[in-house]
Formats: sequence, C-alpha cells, structure tokens
Amino acid sequence: MSSAMVYLVDDDAAIRDALAWLLRSRGIQSRAWPSAEAFLAEYRDDLSGCLLLDVRMTGMTGAELFDRLIERGCAMPVIFLTGHGDVPLAVHALKRGAFDFIEKPFNDNELADRVIEALQHEENRRWQDGVKAEIGQRLATLTEREREVMACILAGKLNKVIADELQIAMRTVEVHRANIFDKMGVRSAVELAQRLSVLGPAVAR
Repeated sequence: MSSAMVYLVDDDAAIRDALAWLLRSRGIQSRAWPSAEAFLAEYRDDLSGCLLLDVRMTGMTGAELFDRLIERGCAMPVIFLTGHGDVPLAVHALKRGAFDFIEKPFNDNELADRVIEALQHEENRRWQDGVKAEIGQRLATLTEREREVMACILAGKLNKVIADELQIAMRTVEVHRANIFDKMGVRSAVELAQRLSVLGPAVAR
C-alpha cells in the first residue's frame, strides 16, 4: 500500500495526529485537513485513495462535504468517523454510497484494516474504469455492420444464420467476425462476451 493515499478531514488535531500515526504504522501515506472547507478548496477530481471524514465539524459538516463530493462525481471510498452514534445519519451516508461508518473511540487495528479494504476497493474500481475505457475505445473502431454482426455473435448465432438475417454472404460474415475479434483483442466469441460483460447487456446495440 506504499503508493496509496488517505485523506484525513477532522477538526480535532489530536485525532488527525493519531490517525496519521496509525496509518504510518501500516505503511500508508496520509494528508490531513482541519476542516471540510480546507479540503474542498484543495480537492481535485483526479484525487485517488480513501477519505477518512469526521461527521460533525465546525462549519461545514462531514455529511455536507460528502454531498458536495458526490455532486462533483467523486467515487473515492469514504469512511465516516463519529463520536455521536448518529444512526440515521449513518444510514443516510451508507445509502448515498459511503464505504463505512465507524464510531469513536475506534479500535485501531479494525479501522486500519477497513482503510486497507477501502484502498483495495478504490484500486479495483480504477482498474475496472481503465478496462472499460479501453473496451470503449475498441468498440468505437467497429463499423455499424460489424456491430450488427457482433450482436449476432453474442446471441450465439452461427455464421450461416447471421448471413441469412443480415442478407449478406457467409464469407462476408467470416471477414466481419475476424475483424471484430482483431479489433476487440479476443480470439473467440466466449472471450468477446467475457470482455464486454463489464459494460452491461446493452453494449452490442
């Protein structure tokens, strides 16, 4: 986790220091801010990692910051910290996509483990985003006819059936199939279906 980054937002300096020390003990880098406003002023859309966020702070609350980040399309996992046991707020945050909600005082090892899980979740999400972007770029190279043939391939239809449905020669279907496999970087219909599965069922339309 040496390249991972945790962003700490808490108006209690002692808590910020304790969290930073805890993360360092696990080999995790961190940066800290004393307020939601201070963090938001430096926030960039390309930030990646995990956000440890105090719920109740002077000025903008953690919950308000969370809502602002969602509005900006932030998908970074957020772990809320609270000393108030605010169950309704916890439920609201989790429904809005918060990664977890942990009460103070917290168990150091349990919190550190949860942070590591959040960082791994973020790493997986970014990897999947990269895969989706690559597939999207490959799909963009297909012609309209190739997309029609691909839809038939994904439906499990044989070349002869595809030729009849699209009213083209079977040899033409074979050429399209070869071009599709080449452009999509696969060797079979099964690999094609597996690669496209990350984009959902409507991709071949």
